[in-house]
Amino acid sequence: MAEAFDAIVLGAGAAGLMCAARAGQRGRRVLVLERAEKPGKKILISGGGRCNFTNIGAGPVNYLSANPHFAKSALARYTAQDFLELVESHGIAWHEKTLGQLFCDGSAKQIVAMLLDECAKGDVEIRCGEEVVSVEQDDGFTVTTQSGTCRAPSLVIATGGPSIPKMGATGYAYELARQFGLKIVEPRPALVPLTLGGEEVLFRDISGVSAPVVTSAGKARFAEAALFTHRGLSGPAILQASSYWRPGEPLFIDFLPEESGDFLLEAKRETPRATLRGWLRDRLPARLADILAERLGLEVEFGNAPDKALRAVAERLKRWTFQPNGTEGFAKAEVTVGGIATAELSSKTMAAKRVPGLYAIGEAVDVTGWLGGYNFQWAWASGVAAGEAL
Repeated sequence: MAEAFDAIVLGAGAAGLMCAARAGQRGRRVLVLERAEKPGKKILISGGGRCNFTNIGAGPVNYLSANPHFAKSALARYTAQDFLELVESHGIAWHEKTLGQLFCDGSAKQIVAMLLDECAKGDVEIRCGEEVVSVEQDDGFTVTTQSGTCRAPSLVIATGGPSIPKMGATGYAYELARQFGLKIVEPRPALVPLTLGGEEVLFRDISGVSAPVVTSAGKARFAEAALFTHRGLSGPAILQASSYWRPGEPLFIDFLPEESGDFLLEAKRETPRATLRGWLRDRLPARLADILAERLGLEVEFGNAPDKALRAVAERLKRWTFQPNGTEGFAKAEVTVGGIATAELSSKTMAAKRVPGLYAIGEAVDVTGWLGGYNFQWAWASGVAAGEAL
């Protein structure tokens, strides 16, 4: 005989736990099934173990989706301030880092403990180490795992995306969505380091060097640090741009965001004896300055350089073109762009429009946040939206 619940949530990550807690506190009997041996595994490793649990400025502009308007409703109804109030109500100390990023003073374990406490306030049962064998729909949903069968009129897909497979992440959400006829927006790695090939492998020689830059990919621009690695490019500015970059496209880097106008012509007037290498070394890490100067090939002192040559060099430094040959893939991606198509879901409740009782939340859905706490805010907001509707 199958055990009966009001709702079954697949996945005890950020979105799944938030959804279960909200539904449980509204009097629903909720079962959460988690494949891993403990809940909240991605939460525990986030933010270097301190969990960048939200971003105080989170809004629709900070998300990618085939429908940029989809996230508006949930994000407006459950804000970063709402989540911060929950954190404070549990006595969790926090601090703001750069760009509105909020972290625990202590440990990410506090956020998982808080979510479990919130679940315990309602009728929520969490079972870990549960591998889903099958999901069937008749009048409701029947979920079979290796340890038994359970039934509920509502089923929530909160199993995330395929990023960070070593944490047990898979594309199961997409398989299940397809089983119910929901469309999928092609998933690809996001917030991921980019790899360099060809002549650009020379930049691997400065692996470990970091500098504040402005990166551009498509229409997106990010002013943060870029890091050169033994495989290519990383650091916050690159991870951000990677979500917008497509294979075959260039990536642009402004190595001198503080400079504007004819800055090298001014340098020529003020310091005619200076060389490009020396001038760059005053403004950038030495190894980066050296490799840029080498690639630019301007060997003469500024005073002996034609204005046209200086302008061309300045343009390249302000818009250096890289041609990445790929990404480091889902193994190194923090999140996934793409997922269950938002056209299939209600933006108010996260319910599937054509499959009564089915919901999808969190990273499984085609809504992807920037780096810096935005993906957690989507997990909380979409989880609450579904939890209120169950």
